[in-house]
Amino acid sequence: MSVITELKNLAEKMNENPVHIESEKDRVFQVNLDEAGTLQIVLKDGRIEIAEGTPNEPEVTLILSDKNFSKLLKDELNTTMAFMTGGLKVDGKIGLALKLQEIVKRYQ
Repeated sequence: MSVITELKNLAEKMNENPVHIESEKDRVFQVNLDEAGTLQIVLKDGRIEIAEGTPNEPEVTLILSDKNFSKLLKDELNTTMAFMTGGLKVDGKIGLALKLQEIVKRYQ
């Protein structure tokens, strides 16, 4: 399964049960992947949308491999270790990167 499909499946799961995201602020998280390219996770009005490319201005950008992003989506990535070893780079507000991880974790 491609990482894009994994992300879309997670977004669908979140939108079917938005209890953990409905009170979150509207935000744009961007993910730059080695193979799949650039994706944006748009949290707006308590719903998640996935956009390919860069149609929105992101508040934070995560730069990582498709493999590491897949692990992040499954809550299997040690983000601290990945960050310290260069497997995850963050451009922008690092607190928002942690917020994305926290949201993902709630849906596992």
